Amino acid sequence: MRRLFDLAGHLLFVVVVGFLLFRVLPGDPVLALTRGRPTTPEQLVALRDELGLAGSLPTQFARHLGELLHGDLGISYAYHRPVADLILARLGPTLLLVGSATLVSIVLGASGGMLAGWRPGSRFDRSSTAAALLLWATPSFWLALVLLVAFGAGTGWFPAGGMHSADPAGGPLATAADVLHHLILPCVSLVAVQYGQYHLLMRSSTAAERAYPYLTLARAKGLTDAAVRRRHVLPNALLPTATLALVNLGFVVSGAVAVESVFSWPGLGYLAYEALQTPDLPVLHGTFLVFSVPVVLATVGADLLRGLVDPRTAATP
Repeated sequence: MRRLFDLAGHLLFVVVVGFLLFRVLPGDPVLALTRGRPTTPEQLVALRDELGLAGSLPTQFARHLGELLHGDLGISYAYHRPVADLILARLGPTLLLVGSATLVSIVLGASGGMLAGWRPGSRFDRSSTAAALLLWATPSFWLALVLLVAFGAGTGWFPAGGMHSADPAGGPLATAADVLHHLILPCVSLVAVQYGQYHLLMRSSTAAERAYPYLTLARAKGLTDAAVRRRHVLPNALLPTATLALVNLGFVVSGAVAVESVFSWPGLGYLAYEALQTPDLPVLHGTFLVFSVPVVLATVGADLLRGLVDPRTAATP
C-alpha cells in the first residue's frame, strides 16, 4: 500500500512537472502558428482561448488535469489531429527500435559480463571492461552521428535515415528486409551505449558469487566450469541484471530522442523533437507522459518483483 501511494504521488509529480516544463519554453505557440499571416489582436486572443492558453497557470493546469482524467490528450497544433492518435501511430517504430536494442544489449552484456567476472583480471576481463566503460560513457547522439557519417551518408552501405525506402520493393519479405536494413544503424547506436551497463553489472555480480563456498562444492561434484556458471552462478548473479532490465523496460516506450532525431526514425522521440519546433504543447505533454509514466510503473514493478524473487531484499516495515 505504501508503494501504491508513492506511485500515485510520483504520477502526480510527473503531470505537474510536464505541465510547467513546457510552459517555460521560449517561443509563443500562437505567434508561431500565425507567423507570416496577417492577424488582428482579437484573432490572437480568440486563437489563444481556442488552444487553451488563456487564463492563469492554475486555471490552465486545472483544465489540463480534467482533460487527462477523461483520457483526452488534446489536439496537436501542427497536425490538427488528436495527440493520442499521433502517439499510437509512432509507438510501433519506437518499440521496434528500442525494444530490439534492449534485448540485444541484455544478451551481449550479461554473457560478456559473466565471462569477465568469472576470471577477474584476465586479458578478456580487462579489454571487455575497458570497452564497456568507454561505450557507456559515449553520448548516444554523438555515436549515432559518427555511424551515420561513416556507414550511411559517407559510404552508402546503410540508409541515411527513415524507416522505409522511397521506392520499396513489393512483397512482405522485401518490406521487412528494407525495414531491417534501415534499423541496423540506429539499433547499433543504442546497443553500443546500453551494453556497457549490463556488462559491468553482470561482471560485478559474477565476481561476488565466486567467493561463496557453494561453488567449491559444485566443482567437487565434478561439474565443469561452464556447468557451474550456467546452473549455479547465473541464477544468482542475474538478479541485479534482471532488475535493471525490468526498470529499463520503462525506457523502451520513451525511446531515444537523440538517436531517432539523428536517423529521422519515425518514432515517439522524433515526434517530440518535431513538437519542440513550434512548440506543440499538447504533443509535448502527451509524449512526456508516455516517456515518464512507464518508467515510474516499471520502477515500482521491479521493486515488487525483486522482493518476490529474493525475499532477503524485501523492505521491512
